[in-house]
Amino acid sequence: MSEAMSSKIFLVISLIGFTIGLRVVVAHAKEKQNVKQAEKKISFVNGKWKDVAALAKKKGKYIFVDAYTAWCAPCRQLKNVTFKDREAAAFYNGNFISYTVDMEKGEGVELAEKWDVTAYPTLLFFTPEGKMVMTQVGYVNGKQLIEFGKQALEKL
Repeated sequence: MSEAMSSKIFLVISLIGFTIGLRVVVAHAKEKQNVKQAEKKISFVNGKWKDVAALAKKKGKYIFVDAYTAWCAPCRQLKNVTFKDREAAAFYNGNFISYTVDMEKGEGVELAEKWDVTAYPTLLFFTPEGKMVMTQVGYVNGKQLIEFGKQALEKL
């Protein structure tokens, strides 16, 4: 094999290696960015209440429920401000399974009646077994939300 051919093969192999390495670096950066984005707000799970309760029981975590309505201005303020508070997000993402539900649509209508929710927003806290331990009605800021979460975790 000639020296020119060896150089070309080396160049091609080097370019392939560089391309693979670059893809790994880019994928890692995107994953890191996604994790940072998730840490910037409270991560709410989707699905039915029974599935959320089963997940909480399996993981041994308390459940935080944001009971809201579409027309409620303080509910929107919670979503746009409080739930995006970094400290609150870190606390809730680490300690709770968080669930948000519109109390005037779908399963929310039944849950509102079951939980006696009549004002919005209502924040509810449940044990991993699904027993309600605490509720809070009205808008709260990030620090207040953390305090309520700590109080709920202390209620065994």
